[in-house]
Amino acid sequence: MRTLLQLFRESPLSHATGAKVSFALILLFSALAVSAREKKGGRYGAGLIVNVPFPEAEVSQAVQEVVQNGIIRGSKEYNKDPYISGATPATSTRAFPAWTEGGEVFYKVRLKALDPRNFKDSSDVGTLTVRYVVQPQGDKNSVLRIDAVFVEDFRRVSHSSDGSVESAEFKDIRDHLDAMDAMKEQTAEALKEKEQHAQHDAQLVSAADGSAATPPVPTVDVAAADNPVTNSDSSTSPLPQTPEERVRDLKRQVERLVKAPGAPLKSAPFHTATTLQVLTAGTEVLIVITTPYWLGVETHEGQHGWILRDELGLVP
Repeated sequence: MRTLLQLFRESPLSHATGAKVSFALILLFSALAVSAREKKGGRYGAGLIVNVPFPEAEVSQAVQEVVQNGIIRGSKEYNKDPYISGATPATSTRAFPAWTEGGEVFYKVRLKALDPRNFKDSSDVGTLTVRYVVQPQGDKNSVLRIDAVFVEDFRRVSHSSDGSVESAEFKDIRDHLDAMDAMKEQTAEALKEKEQHAQHDAQLVSAADGSAATPPVPTVDVAAADNPVTNSDSSTSPLPQTPEERVRDLKRQVERLVKAPGAPLKSAPFHTATTLQVLTAGTEVLIVITTPYWLGVETHEGQHGWILRDELGLVP
């Protein structure tokens, strides 16, 4: 079979044009060679191991949310999308040997992935698998390990990741952990304010009960009674709010009702976060955190979570 350079030599192109094309081909082949050398220099198969300053339960929850989002970041099929979609959670896989070193293990698998990027010498169609291992390190820290591999369907050849998938997936997990941490801080502050409001409301109710038991003796302003104009003006001034009305207004500010047909209570302010439970229409919730799109709420049973602002309405 003749090479491309031989074909160009035999073509009817002018000498100058053929020289330009030959030079362009040399530059192209040189660039490909440099690219190949850079790719071979990557640390394929090293994975990612990181100490996370969060307890094991919280790290596991964040990992589960990322596993269920259906997305594998840090790779793509050709140059079609910035990530690979269509992934599903799995409890086991043949892509990795059985894990025997303790901790919780999670898998996210994408079948029929077409030549995913950032895997060594990857080609063809195969299965892309990400493994996450969460191990406790004391009460307040955890060790998180993430590995990714691509296995061709036909040849069953395994291709290691250059670390791009592991890094991108860890960033997603860290974002979830940071959101959970912020929610804990805001919830603690909101609960403190709630207790303060409850004490204040209790004082108002107590004062209202006392005033009902011993109503004040009405006083008569003789000058106002003798002056009909003054008496008429005083009757149009707004009446002060009673303690009961004040308590009712305070409750309206922090209480909401779930709109029809119901709404999922999320573990974090993300659409892909785990659904803690599905609240039926008409369920009352108490607002503890306010954001532009999500509301951190507490149910009557004491369950905390997040609901989209548009899925809640005012209490009548």
